[in-house]
Amino acid sequence: MTLAPRALTAPVVTVLEPEERLRVDAAGAGLYRTIHRESVAGVHDELRRRRVSAVLVSVARCGRDTQERQMATLVREFPSVPTVALLGAVPPTAESLLHLGNAGVTRIVDVRIPAGWNRLRQLLGGELLAEVDQQCLDAVRAEIGEMTPEGWRFFEAIFVRAERVSTIRTLAIRLGILPSTLMSRFHRAGLPAPKQYLCYARLLRATRLLENPGHSLAGVSHALRYSSPQSFGRHVRMLLGMSAGEFRARYDFAAMRERFLVDLVRPYRHIWRDLRPLAVRPGMVVPPSVADGRPAWARRTA
Repeated sequence: MTLAPRALTAPVVTVLEPEERLRVDAAGAGLYRTIHRESVAGVHDELRRRRVSAVLVSVARCGRDTQERQMATLVREFPSVPTVALLGAVPPTAESLLHLGNAGVTRIVDVRIPAGWNRLRQLLGGELLAEVDQQCLDAVRAEIGEMTPEGWRFFEAIFVRAERVSTIRTLAIRLGILPSTLMSRFHRAGLPAPKQYLCYARLLRATRLLENPGHSLAGVSHALRYSSPQSFGRHVRMLLGMSAGEFRARYDFAAMRERFLVDLVRPYRHIWRDLRPLAVRPGMVVPPSVADGRPAWARRTA
């Protein structure tokens, strides 16, 4: 089963010339949304505050020693956030290219030619960014193999924009099923509770963010919409039996993905291959759908 291409779930932050911004926005239609900043320091602030898919910088804006130092700090503190330099309308100087290289920026796209914009979309959409959700779905598919469409819908629901799904109620709204029905079907099948899968999905995203030294535990808890850093710490201790600091030291994304597979996927492969957790059964009373696509019970309690 193949997964359809999806737009990036986090914004692309830029430092561009004014005439470059409109073209970058147009090129990203359907793939990414942009946050434009006036300086590298402004981009650094955004990286500390939120999840970011990539950073785009104009070569013309990075030709000074101060910018080089700031860029080097950004690349060093956020190594898993790709930084791409654009050769735009303003002719680059040898000095500006040298500054970018010294700062650690190795990806340069020439958008003065039409093929450059296609190359930029390819980098952001596939070659450059291996989104956490796609990597996890690929890992699940590799472990389980063929699976029912309903089973795939469940895994897609917890990993696609997973930072917005943190409760069974929200998950059930996304899947169009009653929370009690979803939980009872998992229980009867002998699977871990759906909440376990949601919790692991959030921690998988947390490990990817924490791979960047520039992200603090408090910043990650905010980016993943925990109510507080203390709430994030309690979540980690409840699930893994360790402090948030220990979690950061012990788990990178690859290690946490393996833990997810070992705990929630690998022992249950035979169940997932045939499970239909969202199927409508004969005689089952299904709440009517409403215009926005949610079940009626979800609309009443929203």
